Amino acid sequence: MPNEILMKDITEPTLSKFELHLNVESADTNALELLKTHCELPVSQIKAAVAKGALWLEKGKSVKRFRRIKKALAPNNKLHFYFDEKILNQEVEDAILLADYDDYSIWYKPYGMLSHGSKWSEHTTITRFVSEFFEHQRPVFLVHRLDRAAQGIIVVAHTKSATRELAKLFEHHNLTKVYWAICHNNTLENQAKIIELPIDEKPAKSTVEAINYKVQDNITLVSINIETGRKHQIRKHLASINMPIVGDRLHGHAISDSETNLQLCAVHLSFSCPITEREVNINLPENLKPNIQDIQL
Repeated sequence: MPNEILMKDITEPTLSKFELHLNVESADTNALELLKTHCELPVSQIKAAVAKGALWLEKGKSVKRFRRIKKALAPNNKLHFYFDEKILNQEVEDAILLADYDDYSIWYKPYGMLSHGSKWSEHTTITRFVSEFFEHQRPVFLVHRLDRAAQGIIVVAHTKSATRELAKLFEHHNLTKVYWAICHNNTLENQAKIIELPIDEKPAKSTVEAINYKVQDNITLVSINIETGRKHQIRKHLASINMPIVGDRLHGHAISDSETNLQLCAVHLSFSCPITEREVNINLPENLKPNIQDIQL
């Protein structure tokens, strides 16, 4: 099969987006040489894109992200290069280490940071950030996800056994997770409300309680305890009681919130460690929690 160059629509003249799918035909070549031959990017830009995770190596049935661009390749290997200048130029704030238990660590994930990457890059992911954080590099495995638009507490494992055991806690909901959100309106009438609206035809349960109310903007800071983990559960449940989250472009007021990030944050996580049996109790520092006074609508 001949080498392929797939051009994508370019909507802005300053941005470019394309794919390269290159067959390795000889043993005396490397990824950098092939990419230089088949695209017009300067070497510095190729190296930067590869460092951010834009290059993949296909060997038989295995396709993995590849960064060793000067390593000699074998015939019948195939390179896949996904270049999107807009994605590669994205930046996010740093994650913050909250607790380190060797087998796993617990972090504050900021708004915009992804739980995992795409074929185009992984440089704005929590996994990549953690893999580069420690002085002595550790393996990094994702235990659970936190939406790109959400922020707050996330757990990352450093061994496969820890990943399995911790994933079971999340799968079976043997832990306590609490979120804070800033919402439009206040329909709670000063009492906790249990929402059991099914999501995707599956049972879902959230308990919502008001913490603070800002009269001039008609917005409410709420605490949410979830007993199930359906996709966008909190966002859908709050919207169902006419309290969409500020900044929610999917289930809220997209136009009025266009300049505001999603005000949803995982603020508390507690569980009995399946490895050491210690009680883990993590509360997000106050300066990282949503602040209703900071919101200007």
